[in-house]
Amino acid sequence: MTRILEHGMLRRFCLTLATLVLASASLYGDDNERTVTKLADGVYAIRHKTEGNVNGNTTVIIGDREVFVVDSCYSPSQAREDIAQIRQWTDKPVGFLLNTHFHNDHNNGNRTYLDAFPSLVIIAQEETKKDMDLIQPGNVERTPAQLARTAAAFKEGKTPSGRTLTEDEKKQVQELLPGLEKRAEEMKTVVYQTPTLAFHDRLDIDIGNREVQVKYLGRGNTAGDAIVYLPKERILAAGDLMVYPIPYTYDGFPSEWAQTLEKMAQLDPAIIVPGHGPVFHDKAYLSLMTDLMKSSVDQVRARIRQLGFPGSHTVDDLKGFVDLTPFRVKFAGDDKDLQAEFDDMAEHLVKITFSEAAQR
Repeated sequence: MTRILEHGMLRRFCLTLATLVLASASLYGDDNERTVTKLADGVYAIRHKTEGNVNGNTTVIIGDREVFVVDSCYSPSQAREDIAQIRQWTDKPVGFLLNTHFHNDHNNGNRTYLDAFPSLVIIAQEETKKDMDLIQPGNVERTPAQLARTAAAFKEGKTPSGRTLTEDEKKQVQELLPGLEKRAEEMKTVVYQTPTLAFHDRLDIDIGNREVQVKYLGRGNTAGDAIVYLPKERILAAGDLMVYPIPYTYDGFPSEWAQTLEKMAQLDPAIIVPGHGPVFHDKAYLSLMTDLMKSSVDQVRARIRQLGFPGSHTVDDLKGFVDLTPFRVKFAGDDKDLQAEFDDMAEHLVKITFSEAAQR
């Protein structure tokens, strides 16, 4: 899935903010509405409207005593909308909120939840809390100005880097501008809220006749990816360990990521809520992502065996020796925009695979 706007500051690649915004319009198209999916009695997945910016999914788990929420989404207004919906479903308070990882489209709503439920416990894996405390306060400070500069450039018919927009891009921008300006104003209201409880590998929480298992199965998309599993219902909330339609591979630990995905599969979930995208009712996409990670790792390692110590080489020495194109049609089908996104993702997956190997 194309990452856009503020989340672009987390990306370590050279696409401009404007490029990401414009790409989002074509990739999301008209299928960009907030949707709620009932997964079981008292268990719901919320897929948020993107409104020109990336936005993670939220899972709501209702027990007899309290509510457990997975990820607080990107904006305070959308967090408030989720809270209002939760109050329609139940009069029980939200007692626990898990941040699956440090990306701000999964935790900008923390303070909104805490204001609504003062006794709330905000949970994160210990590495995620470290990353959030290091990175997110600066993100909160920078984002409004970055969005404002982008909006101003768009009004002048340019990207923030100064490139003149094409006529088609200008039409897309005109549709995006009102939401972008609104978001710039709203981001001024975001207050960073750190997790209040850090865990190492596992937490088992009873929210009243419902067991919620919080697990750290290993590194993947980030150093501290946490998942939630409901053993009775066989429902798994995966965070950005799984992103649809194109995985988010601009940072991470591919060899460990593959192992983490395999551990997720061993839980035998019947329903999977990814960090972005629709709910899955089988493990097919989980298997596809696992195969992609393994292929990148195996091919990079094969080349390193030819080269020797990777610290004496660069990723350029892998050119022509690592080929992930057989996966393109499996992820992107015939969609040209998704194919371009896949190619960009694959390039960066190879880079982080090599970087991980070189740092061992």
